[in-house]
Amino acid sequence: MARGWESKAVEAQQAAATEDRQRSAPLSDDEIRKRTERATVMLARTRALSDLQHACAPAHRAMLEQAIADLDRRLKVLEN
Repeated sequence: MARGWESKAVEAQQAAATEDRQRSAPLSDDEIRKRTERATVMLARTRALSDLQHACAPAHRAMLEQAIADLDRRLKVLEN
């Protein structure tokens, strides 16, 4: 019985997600490009932060800190 309820809940969530996608206005090519670029920069920043946590050499840490600062600047530009 619980499995049936779970199945219905999943079905309702999928239907709601489909409705939300259909209601939202289609994105322009520029908006799609911006979202894609932002996602790419966020992934790069996450990777750089992870690498920084494991970096031991001071030069490597400095390079990663500079990269993170640059990625933060790029994110601010993308937000405007």
